[in-house]
Amino acid sequence: MNDIRFNKILILVNALVPLSLLALDAWRGSLGANPIEYFLRATGILTLVFLLLTLSVTPLRRTLRRNDLIKYRRMVGLIAFAYSFLHLTTYAVFDRSFDTSGIVTDVLQRPFIAVGMTAFLLMVPLALTSTGGMIKRVGGRNWARLHRLVYLIAILGVIHFWMIVKSDVFYPAIFAGCLLVLFAARIWPRGNTVGSGRTAREI
Repeated sequence: MNDIRFNKILILVNALVPLSLLALDAWRGSLGANPIEYFLRATGILTLVFLLLTLSVTPLRRTLRRNDLIKYRRMVGLIAFAYSFLHLTTYAVFDRSFDTSGIVTDVLQRPFIAVGMTAFLLMVPLALTSTGGMIKRVGGRNWARLHRLVYLIAILGVIHFWMIVKSDVFYPAIFAGCLLVLFAARIWPRGNTVGSGRTAREI
């Protein structure tokens, strides 16, 4: 148990490093000519990174025969949600100044914002049902079905990123490639997986 707690602290500290560097750059005024755009891009990329890390836990668990890895997936997923919330908050507060009508107009007229907003809204129920108590309340089977939405969320996230960069698609293509690998790992024959059954905690 102490090892699990230490590892979770280590994960959290490492997850906060990019945010700390962003805050330091903001304090120094080193976010470039358009700080809001820079911060939006950084938090969006961090959201995708932690989403893919969340999806990689189960394939790694099977490949490495490390059942204990599943204990960290929920935390990594919540970190992804935290960065997505920060991404959305930056857009709503600093880019749109809490202009609700402007945000609605953006969603209706700018497809990449609609895609990103949809991805965030789909993440909300996953975050709200991330506790052990909620798993018991909704039932393990229903919880597992609900949390498969993470694959759709990751797809929408990559599409959102791709639509933003337009012509320079190098980095979105990397994320898309990683996502394809994770999909392939999910459908790969499971004859060598750990254990014989699946639990509600395995997506």
